[in-house]
Amino acid sequence: MRAVWAQRQAELLNDCVVSPDVFDRMVDRLHDFAQPYQQCLETKASQRNVDLYLEGLLSHLDRKNAEKIAALVDVERLVMQAFIGTAPWDHRPLVTVLVGQVVDRLGEPDGIIAFDPSSFPKRGTHSVGVKRQWCGHRGKVDNCQVGVYMGYVSRRDHAVLDFRLYLPEDWARDKQRREACHVPQAVPYHTRHAQCLEMLDLWGEQVPHGWVTGDDELGRHTRFRQDLRARGERYVLGVVRRESTA
Repeated sequence: MRAVWAQRQAELLNDCVVSPDVFDRMVDRLHDFAQPYQQCLETKASQRNVDLYLEGLLSHLDRKNAEKIAALVDVERLVMQAFIGTAPWDHRPLVTVLVGQVVDRLGEPDGIIAFDPSSFPKRGTHSVGVKRQWCGHRGKVDNCQVGVYMGYVSRRDHAVLDFRLYLPEDWARDKQRREACHVPQAVPYHTRHAQCLEMLDLWGEQVPHGWVTGDDELGRHTRFRQDLRARGERYVLGVVRRESTA
């Protein structure tokens, strides 16, 4: 059985081999796509580093960390590390560009705004917001981070609009951990439901939609449903199935 599988695996891998020339036009399209986002960055150096970073991510490198990307694109390692990890820049203008593009290309009056908290399993304890909590990715309580996403769906396609990293309450209270991870003091604790409403209030009027949707984590909270009704939103939310006691 192993010999048969090894032969089949080799055949599949051979089928996956494509010429790099296939991606030439794709890289040009990606460059054009990235330009409006580059222009949102405050400095010329940051704008230039976007191209270099994307070149590294799309390269043949086995590990695409700052050090290896810097060596590939021939810049100082500290330059790339600073751009990726420590250089101050505001992502909100980039999200504004993204929302505008999605609305322009996908927007329809009866489009759907979809909210989804999603987890990312982690091994360590130092990443922002990481802790043992419900990890939907693994279907159990596990060490993970949780992101809250606002997506858009129409007949034309679907795309992500905005996002928030969920900061658990014990994380929000831990001054030492916040300082170690450079979490701004202006970032308070918010429930995931509050984060959804925050994004809805920020973009709801700009994004044409007829419905708001979400899974049962959102649907089982009465207050969240009330807040949607108070905003005049129509919604379809998941609910937890209750087993009959009869």
